[in-house]
Formats: sequence, C-alpha cells, structure tokens
Amino acid sequence: MKLIHLSDLHLGKRLNEYSLLEDQKYILRQILSIIREEQPDGILISGDIYDKPVPSGEAVHLLDNFLSALHGLDLPVLIISGNHDSSDRLPFAGRILKDSKIHISPVYRGETTCVDLSDEYGPVHCYLLPFIKPVHVRAAHPELEIASYNDAVRIAIEDMHIDPSQRNILVTHQFVSGAQRSDSEELTVGGTDQVDLSLMADFHYVALGHLHRPQTLGDSGRVRYCGSPLKYSFSEAAGDKSVTIVTMDGSGNVEITLRPLHPLREMRELRGTYDELTARSFYDGTTYREDYVHLTLTDEEDVPDALGRLRSIYHNIMKLDYDNLRTRSAGGDLPDIQEALSPMDLFSQFYEAQNNSEMSEEQSAIVKDLIGEIWEVEP
Repeated sequence: MKLIHLSDLHLGKRLNEYSLLEDQKYILRQILSIIREEQPDGILISGDIYDKPVPSGEAVHLLDNFLSALHGLDLPVLIISGNHDSSDRLPFAGRILKDSKIHISPVYRGETTCVDLSDEYGPVHCYLLPFIKPVHVRAAHPELEIASYNDAVRIAIEDMHIDPSQRNILVTHQFVSGAQRSDSEELTVGGTDQVDLSLMADFHYVALGHLHRPQTLGDSGRVRYCGSPLKYSFSEAAGDKSVTIVTMDGSGNVEITLRPLHPLREMRELRGTYDELTARSFYDGTTYREDYVHLTLTDEEDVPDALGRLRSIYHNIMKLDYDNLRTRSAGGDLPDIQEALSPMDLFSQFYEAQNNSEMSEEQSAIVKDLIGEIWEVEP
C-alpha cells in the first residue's frame, strides 16, 4: 500500500504581514502533480489545515479547491484537526463527505474514528486522533486521573483496542518528546505538551503533524513528522521541504521516500554590509529579488532609509536588523530558556526575583490552581 503523508498546510497564514495564499496555491498545485504521478492508495493529512480556528474566506476556498481535486482522483483522504484548527468547524459536513472518500475526524469525545483501507494483503486500520488536550479526555473519562498530555494520549490510544496482529496506522497531531521544533510553532512553558514516543509502539506507521521540520523519530523509522509544505519561519531557511511517501508491505514494514517541493519564493537569510548586499555582482542573476528575505546589515553605522532603499532590490524583505559592536553590546547576556522547568517552578523563580522572598503556601495554592486551569496539566 502506498500512502502520501501531508500536514501543517496552515492555509490563510500571514507571515510578517505578508499573505502566503499565492505561495500556498502554488505548492498545492505541485503536491497535486506529485499525487497524480505517484498514484497512491490514500492521502493522510495530519492537522493544522488552517492557520486560524476561524479561517478567511480565501483559505476556505483554497481548501475546497484542493479537496475537490483530490476527490476527482477518486482517492481516500483522511484528515484530522490540529491545534490551529477548530475541531468543531473543520469536520462540517463530514458525514456527507465520507461518502466521497473524504474522512475528517470529528471532535474527540472518547472515541477515535477508524478508517479501513485495503490492498491485496488485506485491511490497514487508520486511526484518526485529532489534537487533544487533557481536558478533552477528562470529559470522556471523569473517573480517571489525567494530569498531562501524555496521560491523555495514552488513554486515547488504549481506548482504540488495537489488534497488533493487524496492520495499524495512527494519524495524530501532538509534540512527541525528542523532536526538533522550529520558530513557527507554538511553544508551551516547560514542555508540558510533550508525549512519549513509546506510546506509539504498536502502530506500523504514525503520521504526525504539529512540527514543521520533517523528521523521523526512533530507530524503527515508523514515526514521522512530514513537516509543513512551506517554510513558515527563518529557522527553516536552510532546510528543504518534501512530500512523504509511505509504502507498506503485507507484514506492516514501511519504506519512506521523499519527493522534493520547490516553493514559489524561497526564504533566505542574507548578511553583509549595505554595499555588499547592494552590489550587482551579489544579487544579479539570482532569485533573491522575489524571495522572502531576512537581511542582517553589519555596518557599524545605521544606513539612512535602509529598508526603503534595499526594498528596491529585495522586493519581499520580511526582516531587517543590524549585527555590529553596538547591537551586540546593547543586547547583553540573555539567560537560557529553561524548557525543562515546570510552569510552577518558572513562576516561583519569577516571584522570588521580583519580591526577594518565596511565595506563601496560600499564594502557591492559588497559582497552582490557575496554572492547572490555564494549561490543563498538573503544575
């Protein structure tokens, strides 16, 4: 069985006030061409279809066109909601769409939708688990102690009652411990959203969404973030984007191949003096003029109207800054972000730094209750 794994389309996204709709239309057309060439048995889309819970009309129209094209290819399409999607709005008309082979996971209420695909070896059970928080699973299991994201995902998987003798796929949208983040993803204080890789041991393939950097986790090669089809931060500028193609044999062994994606506009980070960056020999004959660029000027003195003058050459400047003796000395020594600390530990340190004393037991209890309510985890 051949499947194509996509995720994190973020349709309707704006980056540094630039609309990326044109770039997204371009890359979706490219993805459709790859799908036509590969002729897969199904498409897995692992969440963050939209960039906002209430997407723009243009973003909805773009998804409508994409799904209509996939429907025209007569392929099963399996979609889950991510943390950027509205789990209530995305599955609108889902019961009707499944008759057209488009399966969208409903709101999680204690059960996970399973869609069965089949090939010459028999069925492949695909479990569609949308982005969930502890509060979602607690609502379905008020009798259980669910204090973390890890607890929530563990219980949701236990409720699937997987038959390990069958071929099983999990499509989900979570942050698995050990994965590499990018700047374009939402961060949680203290890494409270992390789940253990070991929870996914019984699946033959895990189609992950949420992180934008393509990566495979663990030694088995069966747990993978396919990454976003476009670069959504300059932390991804040096990487490449691709479409993940998963081929599964009758025993559930998988082989992963990649088809490269080529964006309408690249994201580039360029640095140098004003004279170096404006020298025709540097930019002439390149695509820099239309790419999305982060320019770093190394001149010791500010260049008057640098942004306006540089924009006559680099038409899509998203970020401009200086790196010189003055900016480095002004920046000072910044403390390292301590992601390993819990929200309670971080707040306690902040309180002590501000007040020169520790919180009282009453204050600690109030903060603990607030953190549990806001992050829906054990502080």
